[in-house]
Amino acid sequence: MKKEFLSKSSIFLMAGLAFVTFTAGMCGDENESESDDNGGGNKTETYKDKWANLVNENKKDCTVNGNTLTYGNHTYTVEGEINYDSPGDHKTATAWVKFTNIPSGYTEFKAVYEGLLGKSIQGTAAMIPMAFEIYARNASTGEKCLQLCCNSSVTVSTILSELKRKIVLSKYSDENDSYIQRYIPAALLKGAAFNNAYTPDEPYTVEMCPHVTPPQEIRITGDGMDYFVYILAPGGWDTFQRGVEIYQNWDGGLYKVYNCPSTYTGCKTIRGTWAGLK
Repeated sequence: MKKEFLSKSSIFLMAGLAFVTFTAGMCGDENESESDDNGGGNKTETYKDKWANLVNENKKDCTVNGNTLTYGNHTYTVEGEINYDSPGDHKTATAWVKFTNIPSGYTEFKAVYEGLLGKSIQGTAAMIPMAFEIYARNASTGEKCLQLCCNSSVTVSTILSELKRKIVLSKYSDENDSYIQRYIPAALLKGAAFNNAYTPDEPYTVEMCPHVTPPQEIRITGDGMDYFVYILAPGGWDTFQRGVEIYQNWDGGLYKVYNCPSTYTGCKTIRGTWAGLK
């Protein structure tokens, strides 16, 4: 049986730090959410995200040069490392991913994941906010991205059940409802904070370090290793280490997101108006 996510809170006490920076493109179908109508029945209303027009599946040239991938005019760079032998003070990044844009759609997300970021622990962890942002722009495209980078359908469905409630608006959503936090993906990026309207530094950067929990063998979902990582996001939460689990089978291959509940936990309410991500 797969591990229960709610039991991971005690595990998310990892040490070490890392940064991830990436460049991406954007996606966009309309998001659909189900709401009650005035008659008490249910009906499906379509809400188009303000940044949905950024979503597209245009194929661009993709090249990898060392630790940098270029897709069209978007670039993604992986630097540093997640070193569990020297975890540091749990507050200083030791690895990072830098990027200029959110991937434009599934086509670009897949190229970035398979071409570079999915080949490292920190690269895979950095794709979490990318997938969240794509999902907010276009639900079906974002779901495909999560299916690609997560290790199981259970992980995907657990993430989606929360994102649907927290970052996807509907015709009936109150724009001033503090529970709807469309800016959660941005809150995971360096420099973004509630009091600067979650405006991240550029290039966008995901900073990371090792968790206090060392890597562990996992034989519940197959033979492999479970790696624990902190994403550092001091501007959005009181406890700024966002715990993430990354999994890889013993036979190698790309890393997968195993668990990441603290990345979609409600953050501090924004002050000002969110400008969105590129």
